[in-house]
Amino acid sequence: MSVTGVTVLGIGELARLTGVPVRTIRFYCDEGILEAGRTYGGHRRFGPDAVERLRTVRRLRALGLGLPEIGRVLAGERSLAEAVAAERAALDAELADLAWRRASLRAVEEADPAERARRLDLLAAAERGATAHDALVAFWRGLVVAQVPPGLMEAFLHGTVPDPPPDPTPAQVVAYAEMVALAADRSLARTLRAGVRRAAAEIADEGALMLGAHEASAMVRPAVAAGRPPAPGPALDLFVEAHATARDARDTPGFRRRLLRTVRAGQDERMDRYWRLHGEVTGDPVTLGAAQSWLVAALATTCPPPAQ
Repeated sequence: MSVTGVTVLGIGELARLTGVPVRTIRFYCDEGILEAGRTYGGHRRFGPDAVERLRTVRRLRALGLGLPEIGRVLAGERSLAEAVAAERAALDAELADLAWRRASLRAVEEADPAERARRLDLLAAAERGATAHDALVAFWRGLVVAQVPPGLMEAFLHGTVPDPPPDPTPAQVVAYAEMVALAADRSLARTLRAGVRRAAAEIADEGALMLGAHEASAMVRPAVAAGRPPAPGPALDLFVEAHATARDARDTPGFRRRLLRTVRAGQDERMDRYWRLHGEVTGDPVTLGAAQSWLVAALATTCPPPAQ
């Protein structure tokens, strides 16, 4: 049908050209996805661009995009590439959740019968990888009492909180859940925060200390990975210097002895377990905690006990 040289389509003709049922076309019109005029008799009429527009809607629906998102694409509010990328990201998150659930179910299935109830309780606190990750991030953020640059905080969290594996094994899910359980241990949190507050009274620049300690830990990774015994060297000197600078002090034998007492007082065997679990999740035993423990042990070698 043509009106003043412009092709006008009835709803039946549009359905025939596109393969989209009439009732679906009516629905798209009601949802504002497809524009239609009306005859005096109330019949819908569509312009020539309706064919391609409807085909686009059909293709995007086949990819799983919702009508609100499709409407934004058709209105020019969002590019097709942006909409498709957002849908893919949502699908990735959904697949990750499914992989996490599958591994959790296998972890319960593979547990000894006497252990299953405890494992169910453990996994219930980490039912999704994303929420488990958020719980660990909140735990570590709560241990930083001073303002630090955002980039440095992100680097700190990257070293302390592993990303949930995209396709985890049952053992990885259980290890991650146990990390969450440790982070939820109020006694551990109180102990660590008390140590942080004591140290904060001495530390003038926590950001500089975090950066120096992080660099020192990176330096000793090869030694830790190779199983070399803790020993003095440039990494330890950098570690001590970072602590001394943050406290407006100098690296002296007396300072090293005081620092050793301070860091040992802040150690907790539960955190040793946290770092072992971290290694189980990532498959990398050279964690930030392992590197820090190596540095503390190296510091001890430079602080012999006083002569009797």
